[in-house]
Amino acid sequence: MTTLPRPAALSADEARRIALKAQGFLGAPDRRSGVRGVLRHLGAVQLDTISVLARSHELIPYARLGRVGRRAVEAAYWQDTHAFEYWSHAACILPIEEWPHFAFRRRAYRDRPHWNHDLPTGVYDQVIKQLRAEGPLTATELGGAKKTSEWWDWSGTKVAVERALMYGEVVCVERRGWKRVYDLAERAVPPELLHDDLDDTECLRRLVRLAGQSLGVGTRADIADYHRLKGEQVDAVIADSGLVPVEVAGWGKPAWADPAALAAPLRGRHRTTLLSPFDSLIWDRARTERIFGFTHRLEAYVPKPKRVHGYYAMPVLAGGRLVGRVDPAREAGGVLVARQVTLEGPKAVPAVAEALVEAASWVDCTTVRVERVDAPELREPLLREVTRSLTAALR
Repeated sequence: MTTLPRPAALSADEARRIALKAQGFLGAPDRRSGVRGVLRHLGAVQLDTISVLARSHELIPYARLGRVGRRAVEAAYWQDTHAFEYWSHAACILPIEEWPHFAFRRRAYRDRPHWNHDLPTGVYDQVIKQLRAEGPLTATELGGAKKTSEWWDWSGTKVAVERALMYGEVVCVERRGWKRVYDLAERAVPPELLHDDLDDTECLRRLVRLAGQSLGVGTRADIADYHRLKGEQVDAVIADSGLVPVEVAGWGKPAWADPAALAAPLRGRHRTTLLSPFDSLIWDRARTERIFGFTHRLEAYVPKPKRVHGYYAMPVLAGGRLVGRVDPAREAGGVLVARQVTLEGPKAVPAVAEALVEAASWVDCTTVRVERVDAPELREPLLREVTRSLTAALR
């Protein structure tokens, strides 16, 4: 009988630093590969409709690279058929080379017997015909996205093109004014990638391996959540995924790690930055609590009187720790407003001030106004640090 090697043992601190490095927050950022490198490294960048400081898919590369040009971010994602949008962790921008590995999901959508919206006869074929003749097009350009003003009341055209998107016959090739721009997959996806030849097992094996690489180290639930796989799908392929079992002190659950992450030195510069609530470092709330001891919830959809930290509270990362939260807003005249600031302690003050001033500069704000600070005794120290950082930035 073959004796399996004992899983590697990691301390909780080692696991935290492995996760930071895997997500691009420990060590010098790879500026040469830029936004496209960030996308490939993470494997998925989540999209979201909310725009306060900026949209989430802009915040992801900013958090890792610093003040990258916002127009350059959009161009990096969409130009030259570098990426496509599809359902992964949620609606995500994905590297175009991963198109074949989502064949399992396209097949599953095609096999679904029921849909939430009825589709009039002939509309699907008409949408495909129109895209072939005129595309790329938005749903509005195809004939209208809504039947009424209600957000959920899709037109037949919108139902058809979204169904074609899930089937893989149509691709979202960019966002224009936050509207999806659709084109035929046969035109948008490079010919060598345009196939559903890989079976489900091969697709799942690839996505599990990619999730492990992007996380560095994770439990079964962490790995499944990255591309929203089922636990049993992970179980079926993880032994052949290239990930290795590890034991992390305090986690209390089996875990797997990327061997390259275990071998890499865990040192280098830490980023100080505001994080989108949809950043893949923290999008899994249970994992965030386990790794950072930091409880965070998006409160945008919580009634205002019940919010604790604010509408769009953004965690502040500094020194490899989550040290506070900022609920930002922007006002005319180049003002970044910190509507609410939560600090984990006095030591967090310089980092939160630095993160605020850098974010202000990135979105072309020249002034930072701090409103509520949850610890009143830290308000004046924070204001002094913000003023000092602003002065230094203007030199």
